[in-house]
Amino acid sequence: QVQLVESGGGLVQPGGSLRLSCAASGSIFSIRNMAWYRQAPGKQRELVASITRGGWTNYADSVRGRFSISRDNTKTTAYLQMNSLKPEDTAVYYCNAESGGLDYWGQGTQVTVSP
Repeated sequence: QVQLVESGGGLVQPGGSLRLSCAASGSIFSIRNMAWYRQAPGKQRELVASITRGGWTNYADSVRGRFSISRDNTKTTAYLQMNSLKPEDTAVYYCNAESGGLDYWGQGTQVTVSP
């Protein structure tokens, strides 16, 4: 079992920045990939960025060049640095971890980009 807790969401003006954190606990040594997803009202959940245990990263086209995903040295905390935020980035952001062939999710953190 893996538990994920996100933090760092909030209200920011267009062009601003936020940093999301995702702390994992439980069976942390079996975590392989970690990722951030988001879901806007009335839309499906979509992948924002992912990072493997070895540090390979992947980004959605809509955020590439603005967002950066990383993991700490213990591989149990993932971060999402979000720069040049746009109103269309408004969504609930969810942390995801893959462990033992199963997907685990955090409770989500709201990010609102508005003047």
